[in-house]
Amino acid sequence: MFSIDYEPDESTTGSFGGNSNWRGPIWFPLNYLMIESLQKYDFYYGETLQVSMPAPDGPSYTLGVVAAELEKRLLTIFATNEEGRRPFNGGNDLFDKDPYWKDLIQFNEYFSGNTGKGLGASHQTGWTGVIAKIIQQLYVTNA
Repeated sequence: MFSIDYEPDESTTGSFGGNSNWRGPIWFPLNYLMIESLQKYDFYYGETLQVSMPAPDGPSYTLGVVAAELEKRLLTIFATNEEGRRPFNGGNDLFDKDPYWKDLIQFNEYFSGNTGKGLGASHQTGWTGVIAKIIQQLYVTNA
């Protein structure tokens, strides 16, 4: 019997390399490049180009608004939620609650599309560290 199923995180088979480094549905380099591209197109088209978001029949927004929304969604992976947990920790009590560990931010290689749990290597500051640029773009003004 053959089937195709949804595997949101780690591969359940060795068919595609098992715990492959390139699986992630949330992979910061691609998301970041998409955001940067949307911002550049927004600079050119401005209000004249709008797209539906979050669904095809949803309200229409400029590409700049869409880019900012994607940035906010990526940021929620690292921010504490209403329960005081950070999604990238995957519910790990040591990293979410222990006073010596709860503020340790790890830059995982990729993240679960369903939960935001960090997957792969946890030291990918080269590409997941672009969250710092996202924070700057969202919250730091040129005063």
